[in-house]
Amino acid sequence: MSAERPPEEVGTTSSSGGAPNKDSWKVTLPCTKAEAEAIGDAEMEGVVLLVTEEDEATGRWRLDAYVEGEPDAAALAAIRALTSSVAVEPRVEGLGDEDWVTLSQAGLEPIREGRFVVHTSAFPVEPPPGGRAFLIEAGQAFGTGHHETTAGCLHVLDALAERRFANAVDLGTGTGLLAFAARELWPDAQIMATDIDPVAIEVTRENMEVNGVERIDLVVADGARDPAIQERAPFDLVIANILAGPLIAMAPEVAAIAAPGAAVVLAGLLETQADAVVNAYRAAGCALERSERRGDWTILLLRAGETVSSVAPANSDRNAWATDT
Repeated sequence: MSAERPPEEVGTTSSSGGAPNKDSWKVTLPCTKAEAEAIGDAEMEGVVLLVTEEDEATGRWRLDAYVEGEPDAAALAAIRALTSSVAVEPRVEGLGDEDWVTLSQAGLEPIREGRFVVHTSAFPVEPPPGGRAFLIEAGQAFGTGHHETTAGCLHVLDALAERRFANAVDLGTGTGLLAFAARELWPDAQIMATDIDPVAIEVTRENMEVNGVERIDLVVADGARDPAIQERAPFDLVIANILAGPLIAMAPEVAAIAAPGAAVVLAGLLETQADAVVNAYRAAGCALERSERRGDWTILLLRAGETVSSVAPANSDRNAWATDT
């Protein structure tokens, strides 16, 4: 369920879950912004798709498809069909047995959001006064904090610090970063972190130990209907940084585990997908409270089970988040 991407990138993990980590190959093709947005919702078995904006002025984007094992003609044809670059020969390169996520994220500089600093061991930092630094290495699970969606979620959670939450869940936790932030902000709350990928849960467990984070319950779960999640519901804080398609499909089940008035933080969606996500959650009984624009991405804060009388305009300024209700 993880959906974190390297900077300026969006993609989807294969339906079998996780990123390839042995004998990986990369197929590269140019694409347009419209194709990139469509690829963000695409799924291909055994393939991880990433799109990167190379030049905003010219609208030039790039598709990188990571394949476990050397791609055959059929796989190449399926990847090429995602773009209009039919006359362009794809660049195909072997990555050996190195983990492509680690390669793509190595050397990332620290990011700072509110009281939080997220860094790798290559860039050790001290936290700000009264703040918290998290060491999150590049690895097999998404969620280092360097993508606009995760950084935006950190900013939203930091802005909610004055609210009181007793029971929170992070759906699609990736590296565990957002659950760690929730633990820091609400030390007395129950926190659960879930992911469809067992590797992500193991990475989160390791990151908890490295960062001295305690009392987060980890669950391998597909969606929000898992018995362990249902048993802990209702939650007064729900975080889901995944992708627009799964967010829309999961709207009824996410709303069902949210307590009346719960804060629901949704991310992993492009600006062009925000209305569809909001509409799906509105139909499930949630109201938009605020939204934040980060580049091409939108982070939504909704309130479950009640009508919100004052709704901030879409694409509200990142510094305009209120910390009270």
